[in-house]
Amino acid sequence: MTQVQESTIHVTSADHTRAIGKALASTLRAGDVIMLNGPLGAGKTTLTQGIGQGLNVRGHVTSPTFTVSRIHPPLDEGGLALVHADAYRITDLDDLETVDLDSTTQDTVTVIEWGEGKTEQLSDDRLEIVIERAEGTAAGGDDEGTDAHLGRHTDAHAGGQAGEADIHADAQTHHDVINLEDIDSGERTLTFILHGTRWAGVLDDLDEKARALAGLDAPTTDLHDEVGSHRD
Repeated sequence: MTQVQESTIHVTSADHTRAIGKALASTLRAGDVIMLNGPLGAGKTTLTQGIGQGLNVRGHVTSPTFTVSRIHPPLDEGGLALVHADAYRITDLDDLETVDLDSTTQDTVTVIEWGEGKTEQLSDDRLEIVIERAEGTAAGGDDEGTDAHLGRHTDAHAGGQAGEADIHADAQTHHDVINLEDIDSGERTLTFILHGTRWAGVLDDLDEKARALAGLDAPTTDLHDEVGSHRD
């Protein structure tokens, strides 16, 4: 059975989220698979931008919705390439095989947005990160800020999956990454779910390193909490 551990880090801004990604990148190696989950506008691509900066890859990291996956080669000799995938429109194993992530996983760092329930088979030793808005931080108190940023009314996606897909597509049509500062304060809770032994020690001092990179003050309270561990 695979050992699973969970831990949370609270971030205070989009820059802090990027810095977490950059600090995390310093611990990554070929074959690592990271799955990012969270609602539209949570900061999945923002976190991936930080990982890309930390790996020093070529090209601006944007959400790869219509290409499904995008490869960012390393700028440094001997560096790691970043494969950035969006599994939102993947519905079954045939779709996943078409994307052919298996062929690149072993030699790259693979970051997958919207992969929950779809891409776990890529690696038993994977890192899942769930990004949630801190309570009371969203403009208007809920996701309305996201919809307003996209020029949509909340009722436009009241129908569920189909409407959410429209908004997801609209976000990409009007460009890559939703600017979190336009939505809310950027405060988020990041829950790290560590599958397997590969990730032991990876989170040690991660927030402290990220704060140093972002030029942020140390927290007045402990913002890094161990949630616990179990086996699946």
